[in-house]
Amino acid sequence: MQYRKIEKNGDQLSVLGYGAMRLPTKNGRTDEKRAIEQIRYAIDHGVNYLDTAIMYMNEPLVGRALMDGYREKVKLATKLPPWTVNKEEDLRSTFKVQLENFKIPYIDYYLLHGLNKANWKKMLDFNALEFLDEIKKQEKILNAGFSFHGDINTFKEIVDAYDWDFCMIQYNFLDEKNQAGTEGLEYAASKDIPVIVMEPFREVT
Repeated sequence: MQYRKIEKNGDQLSVLGYGAMRLPTKNGRTDEKRAIEQIRYAIDHGVNYLDTAIMYMNEPLVGRALMDGYREKVKLATKLPPWTVNKEEDLRSTFKVQLENFKIPYIDYYLLHGLNKANWKKMLDFNALEFLDEIKKQEKILNAGFSFHGDINTFKEIVDAYDWDFCMIQYNFLDEKNQAGTEGLEYAASKDIPVIVMEPFREVT
């Protein structure tokens, strides 16, 4: 496995992470036994970045997969969904549920999920950046970031709005000019913000 150093914090992250949005199913439901086996197989073979989200409905399962010493082998990422936030307190109550889902005291990489022009404004209105500062100061998260599905101008605005530890964009040979694209990738890099890529192997359908 190859690794890349996150200059902001020194973490050596595997080039390939494990995205838990689509876990194996059986009879229309998540096949927990197989899912845990797959997650642990990936970790055993060098993957040390594991990404999920409360909206994937599998944080408790991922938490169980990280028992038996696996938690110490990975950097765990999960996300806060802006579309479920209707008041400022929802930020805290959602995060509390997430910690309980995983049964852990802190999250390594925490993201505002799927930002775009509309929900970015919503996050500002509900003081989400101050909330990130708060839980980071409490060491309940170690790194604050965002994932993105919007236009390039909004991406640049978000990048400039906060001292982000990292961000996540959709990027591959089909998405060089879509959403943040190459321009956004280079813009984040120019601001010394590490970029994690989602859907790097997207295919034409």
